[in-house]
Amino acid sequence: MNTSSASFAETHLVSENANKAIKYVVLAVLGTVLMTIAAKIKVPFYPVEMNLQTLALFAIAAAFGRKLAVATILLYLAEGFIGLPVFTKEAAGPAYFMGPTAGYLVGFIVAAFIVGWAADKGRSKNPFKMAGAMLVADVVIFALGFAWLATLIGADKAFMFGVQPFILADLLKIALASSLVAALWQFFRKA
Repeated sequence: MNTSSASFAETHLVSENANKAIKYVVLAVLGTVLMTIAAKIKVPFYPVEMNLQTLALFAIAAAFGRKLAVATILLYLAEGFIGLPVFTKEAAGPAYFMGPTAGYLVGFIVAAFIVGWAADKGRSKNPFKMAGAMLVADVVIFALGFAWLATLIGADKAFMFGVQPFILADLLKIALASSLVAALWQFFRKA
């Protein structure tokens, strides 16, 4: 395997043996647990309180690579679809996917693909390159979330309540996630 272009998970967490599929399943489940915990954590921030859901999403995708990241996010959404309380609010189930956050949830899948693809190309070793991929992914999340929310409450309100208050917080989360994964690469390189 060419580790110069493999994701962190492919390089350090999953070996080439019979247990590879089991390791992928374990990583995906652990990723959904991380997403759930991050969704429930509330951090005081201006202008609105934030949770750490996109931070977890970006870190997972940067560490796991495209295929495992997308599978993890699909599993996370499936858990919410069947009613498990994995999202920010306690609500879950099929009706939740018709609510105001549905576009953002779809955006999570696309974002996992974008950031995971960049990780597969070796960009997670460099926090600036990874931050660029995460920024593109974040714009996609906002675009899909805004588009759906605008159909429910109108474009002006959708931007005012669904995009604008979260821009600064997401920039901070991008900086943290890209730095964290690059630091993991450095740590394991020295270990």
